[in-house]
Amino acid sequence: MTWWRDAVIYQVYVWSFADSNGDGIGDLPGVRSRLPYLRSLGVDAVWLNPFYPSPQADNGYDVADHRDVDPRFGTLADAEALIEDAHRLGLRVILDLVPNHTSDRHPWFRAALDTPPGSRERARYLFRDGPRSDQPPNNWISAFGGRAWSRAGGQWYLHLFAPEQPDLDWTNDEVRAEFRDILRFWFDRGADGFRVDVAHGLAKDPQMPDVDSLTTGAAPEGHPHWDLDEVHDVYREWRALADAYPGERVFVGEIWVQSPERLARYLRPDELHTAFNFTFLSATWTAEALRTAIDESLRSLRAVGAPATWVLSNHDVTRHVTRYGGGEAGVRRARAAALLMLALPGGAYVYQGEELGLPEVLDLPDEARRDPTFFRSGGTDPGRDGCRVPLPWSGESPSYGFGPGEKSWLPQPDQWAGLTVERQSDDPESMLRLYRAALRQRRLLPALGDGEMEWIPAAPGVLAFRREPGFVCMVNVGDSPAPLPVDLSVVLASSPFDGPLLPGATAVWFRS
Repeated sequence: MTWWRDAVIYQVYVWSFADSNGDGIGDLPGVRSRLPYLRSLGVDAVWLNPFYPSPQADNGYDVADHRDVDPRFGTLADAEALIEDAHRLGLRVILDLVPNHTSDRHPWFRAALDTPPGSRERARYLFRDGPRSDQPPNNWISAFGGRAWSRAGGQWYLHLFAPEQPDLDWTNDEVRAEFRDILRFWFDRGADGFRVDVAHGLAKDPQMPDVDSLTTGAAPEGHPHWDLDEVHDVYREWRALADAYPGERVFVGEIWVQSPERLARYLRPDELHTAFNFTFLSATWTAEALRTAIDESLRSLRAVGAPATWVLSNHDVTRHVTRYGGGEAGVRRARAAALLMLALPGGAYVYQGEELGLPEVLDLPDEARRDPTFFRSGGTDPGRDGCRVPLPWSGESPSYGFGPGEKSWLPQPDQWAGLTVERQSDDPESMLRLYRAALRQRRLLPALGDGEMEWIPAAPGVLAFRREPGFVCMVNVGDSPAPLPVDLSVVLASSPFDGPLLPGATAVWFRS
């Protein structure tokens, strides 16, 4: 079977995974030292957030050189050694690709500022004149807050994110050739694929009209810079390039669109392979919302022959323990959600720390924050730093084994002493032990992974489905106990119970 159709891929936020040298920042040697942990967890691949040279205006998503490694994270040799070690352990490696924009320190952008309007160098970006020198070309807004235009070199340039992230012009042949060469550079070094940042944002309406509804989220069809049809030409080129390499190289898209049907268009057989399922991630903790997200996703993707890729958290959203209510209730629901996600047809992504049940850190001091969303909103939006706090590995005090020193770039809460990998490894009831058991059973049970599912009747508030051969998953999303089938044997449960009722916020895998 094609590996990526049902792979479980672990997301490593390099800043926050493991620090090898004690400077408080995660790095590639740190990731490399923890690869055996990922192998023992039971995942199939690892996705690394950007580690390229960058001024770090957006924690690496402002790339100054796509073919090297930022010195704070290591060297190009470290990246190559990490890929080799991962392959030796049976893990594939997905890198992050940031094609919508570069850093304002990228040589291309510096050259653009040093040349006049209309130059070849400026044509790689979206420089425009405004009606007046003090008025931008249109009313577009940045995803990080404020207007999406800044003035430099006598013109305005577009940045859908921070001013330090100027957007590239994807109608430019040099831009397209450059990224094809970047793909080859990393494929030649053994990368198994790429996660494509802002995959729905590369194309812009050349007329650049004002928008009627100023929005930074998934935009409706016909929006002038989100989800335009022209982006699909780029991904057809990339798919042909990837298919020319051995070993089934893959692309997964970060695609925020209005519907599963629009998402499916990116996953046609000659475009991207998979995409993150934000419909599922965004669903509230109700049986109706979760079932609707599952049904709509499977139906739309089935039409293009693509597998679903389920995800509960990532580096851009509040951790789901907190989204599901926080505290004991949030942890219990997160445990049930993990078994639900891993039982559904297709693949899954696990964001670092979710296997530990980490909550969002809500009380970070302002002076520690780095997310541009926080600063561009004047502090009214807390930003994404709360889900990026470095992992607790061992010990009773910070940095909890994150590195050899006591510091980490974002402070870790005192309460995390009870959530370390070391502590949870010895606790049979821990979240970590649940994830390890679920991922082990996912490999052993022939019904799980890619394929089909069938809903079966269940009590109100309960999701129940069958997968052949001989597997049933039941999730009580409600608060009241629900009846259980009497002719099924339990394989794994998210919380202890002694039957015959299934407690609230509990998921169970059965063998029939």
